Amino acid sequence: MSDVRVPVLVVGGGPVGLSTALFLGCHGVPTLLVEKRDSTSQLPRAPGLQARTMELFRAAGVNREIRALEVGDSHAYFEGGILQVNTFAEIDDAVVLEAPSLDGPEISPERVMGCGQDRYERVLVDLVRRQGGEVRFRHRLLSFTQDADGVTALVEDKDTGEQITVRADYLVGADGANSRTRHLLGLRREGRGTVFNALSVYFRAPELEELLKGRKFILCYAMAAPGTLMGLSRLHGVDPWLAAPLYYPEKGETPEDYPDERCVDIVRTAAGKPDMKVEIVAKVPWQGAQLVAETFRRERVFLVGDAAHVHPPAGGFGANTGIHDAHNLAWKIGAALTGWGGDALLDSYDAERRGVGRAMAEQAMVRNRIRHGYADEETVASMVDDIIITLGYRYRSDVLTGVPDSPVLTPNLRLTAEPGTRAPHVWLERDGARLSTIDLFWDGFVLLTGSEGDAWKRAAERVGVRDVAPLRAYRVGADGDLRSVERDWAGAYGISEGGAVLVRPDAFVAWRSAGPAATPADAESELTGALARACGHDAETGEPR
Repeated sequence: MSDVRVPVLVVGGGPVGLSTALFLGCHGVPTLLVEKRDSTSQLPRAPGLQARTMELFRAAGVNREIRALEVGDSHAYFEGGILQVNTFAEIDDAVVLEAPSLDGPEISPERVMGCGQDRYERVLVDLVRRQGGEVRFRHRLLSFTQDADGVTALVEDKDTGEQITVRADYLVGADGANSRTRHLLGLRREGRGTVFNALSVYFRAPELEELLKGRKFILCYAMAAPGTLMGLSRLHGVDPWLAAPLYYPEKGETPEDYPDERCVDIVRTAAGKPDMKVEIVAKVPWQGAQLVAETFRRERVFLVGDAAHVHPPAGGFGANTGIHDAHNLAWKIGAALTGWGGDALLDSYDAERRGVGRAMAEQAMVRNRIRHGYADEETVASMVDDIIITLGYRYRSDVLTGVPDSPVLTPNLRLTAEPGTRAPHVWLERDGARLSTIDLFWDGFVLLTGSEGDAWKRAAERVGVRDVAPLRAYRVGADGDLRSVERDWAGAYGISEGGAVLVRPDAFVAWRSAGPAATPADAESELTGALARACGHDAETGEPR
C-alpha cells in the first residue's frame, strides 16, 4: 500500500471530471484524477459544447485547443434545429419541432460547436497534465472517510490490485449517474426517476448523406422505425452516425433483444431504404431519468455533473451543465485553499448549482415530453428557450448582494448585470486590442466602473491592498483603462457612468451600484462589505462565515 498527498482528489474521468481537474489546475490547485475506465471515451458522446462552456474554456486559455477539434463549421447543424420526418428519405417534408436560440455575437464572444467526447476528452487529459495534474486510468474509488482537516480515500489499481491511500483537502465526485461517491455519502435523490430507456446505436451508412440531401440538424426523429421512435444525430461532424431507438422494459424488452440485425432493420426502416448498407459500430444502453441529489456538498466532498443531477438528453444540457458545475466549484476550492475563500463560499456551490440543476432537469423533461408527443398546453408554455438555459440562468446564495427575487430561469433573456446573473458580453478595446468583458474574469474579482467612477476605482485600490481577495479595477470610458467599441457599456450593465459592478471569477455579478456613492468613505465601505460577502466572509466583520 502506498500513500499520496494531494489538494484535491477527483473521481471520474469523463468531460466533467477532466474539466474539474483542468479548472482547478488553472487556479493553481494540483489534482489527482482517478478513472475506472481503461482510457478516454472511444465513442462520440456528448457532442454539443454550448457557448457558455466555450467561454469557460476561453477563460482558462484553452479554447483554441478545443475549437481546433471542430470538423468544418458545425454551427450549421445547430442552426438546423430539431426535425421530425416519417423517414429520412422524406427529408423535404421535415417538420421543425424546435429551432432553439443558442448563441449570438451580441450575447457571447463564443459560439456553440459540435465535437465528439472521444476527441475532446483526449485533449482535456493532456491539458490537465500540462497544468500539473495527474490522471490515472484503471483506478477506482473503494471508500473514504472525512475529518476536520481533509478526506482520506482508498483507491485501487485495477491492474495490480494495489490499494493506495490518498489524503486530500477535498474530494470531488464526478463519477456519473451511478456515482460511488454519492452512494458512499448516503445521499438521496429526488425526481421522477427513469422516464424512458434507450439504446445508442453508432453506425455507418454512406448512403444516408444522399438521402438527407445535405440537410443539417441537431436531431431528426423518424416516425416509421418499427415499434419505436428513433432519433438521428451527427453533431460531431464525422462518422459514425448516432441513432437512439427506445426500448420498453415494461413489455419485457432488454438491450439483448436488439442484436445487430434488428438495429440494421430499424435504421433501414427509419431511412426508408430497405437495402441500405448499414454497419453497426457500437451499442450502448442507457436510461433517460430525472433525479437531483438532496445536496451537492457534504463537508469536504462535492458532487458535480451526473453524480449530482441527471436528466434526459433533450437540450444537450448534461455534460455542459456538469462542466459549469465544475467551474463554479473549482474557483471556490481554489479560493478556500489560497486562504481568501470562507466556508460559506464553498456552501454557495450547493446553493447555486443545485438550483440550476433542478431547473435544467425540469426543462429537459419538458423537451422530452414535447418531442415524444405527450405534452399538454401547460407543458409547452413552460418551455424556456435554450439560450436562457445556457447563458441566462440565475444564482441565489448568501455570498451575493442585492439579488432580485427572480426564478433561476426567466421567460426572457435578461443579461443586464443584475447580481446573480452572468455579466453581459460587451466588446472592448485596450491598447488597440479587442477583447470581451468576459475575457476580464478568471483569477480574481473585477470591479468595473464608468467614466465618472473614479471614487469607486480608488476605493477598489484601497480595498485591494488589504488582501481580502484578488481584486482588479477598470474604468471604462474614452479616457479610461478600457473603451467600449460597439455599444454603451454602462447601459448594458444597468448603471450610470458613476456606477460600479463587482464581478466574480466565474463572470457572475456579485454586487452592483447603479450610481455613485455619496462619499469616498461610503464607496469604500460598500465595496468592502460586498467583497467580503462574496468571499464567504461576514460583511460587517470581514471574518470567515
